[in-house]
Amino acid sequence: MALLSGVFIGLAIGIAIALPTMRAAVRRQTARARAAERRAQTAEHLAETGAMTGGLAHEIKNPLSTIGLNAQLLAEAIDDSSIDDSQRQRLRKRVDSIRREAERLRDTLQDFLTYAGRVHLEPAETDLNRTIEELADFFLPQAEHHGVRLRTDLSPAPITVRIDAGVFKQAVLNLVLNATQAMDGAERARELILRTEIVEGKGDDAQARVHVIDTGPGIDPDRVSEIFKPYVTTKAGGSGLGLPTAKRLIEAHGGTIQVVSTPGKGTDFIVSVPVGGSP
Repeated sequence: MALLSGVFIGLAIGIAIALPTMRAAVRRQTARARAAERRAQTAEHLAETGAMTGGLAHEIKNPLSTIGLNAQLLAEAIDDSSIDDSQRQRLRKRVDSIRREAERLRDTLQDFLTYAGRVHLEPAETDLNRTIEELADFFLPQAEHHGVRLRTDLSPAPITVRIDAGVFKQAVLNLVLNATQAMDGAERARELILRTEIVEGKGDDAQARVHVIDTGPGIDPDRVSEIFKPYVTTKAGGSGLGLPTAKRLIEAHGGTIQVVSTPGKGTDFIVSVPVGGSP
C-alpha cells in the first residue's frame, strides 16, 4: 500500500513539474498558428491588391491612349486653322504639353505593369555576343542623340547562354538607358561600353557576364543599396522602376546584377547569368 501511494505521489510530482512546460509548448504552438494565419491573410491581401492595381493600370492606359490621339488630332487642326500665329503657338504649346504628359503617364504605367506582372520566359540557346551587338545597333541612334559614344567590347570566344533573348535585352536596355541618363549634363567625355566575358567557376559553374559601363558621375556608396528599390530615382520625370525591373528580369533567368561605382568617374553594372544553365 505504501509502495502504491509512493507511485501516485511520484506521478503527481512529475505532472506538476511537466505541466508548466506543456503549457509553454501549447502557447508557442498557438502563437505560431496565429502568426501563420496572419501571414496567409497578408499574402492574400497583397495578391488581391496586386491584381486590382494591375487591372486599374490597364484601365488607365486605354483612356490615356485616347487622350494622346486626340491631342495629336487637335494639334493638327490648330496648325491648319486660320487663327493668327501668336494664338496658334500658344494653343499648340498647351496641346503639346497635354500630349507629353499623357505619354509620360503611359510610359510610367507600362513600367509598373512590367515590374509588377508575372515574368514569362521562353528560354533558348542564345549567342550572347550577338544579342548584345543587336542591342547596341538598336540603341546607337539614341546614344548619338544624347552625345554619348557607344561601343562594344565583346568576348573573342563565343558565349552561349540559355535565356529569353527579348526579355534579357529589355533588362540590359533598362541599364543602358539608366547609364545614358546618368551622363546627361556631364562635362567630360560621355562614353558607354557594353562588354561581355566568361568567368570560370568551380566545375560547371561558369558565368557569362555583361558589363554596362558609363563615364557618368558615379553613385554614392550610401545609395548603392537603394537604387534597386521601386520608385527610388534622382531623375526628374523618371518612374523609378527601370533598375528594379531590370533586376527582376535578370533574377528570373537565375542571374544577378552587381554595381561597381566610383563617384566622379563612372559606374559598372555587371549582369551575370549561368552559362548553359536553365532559368
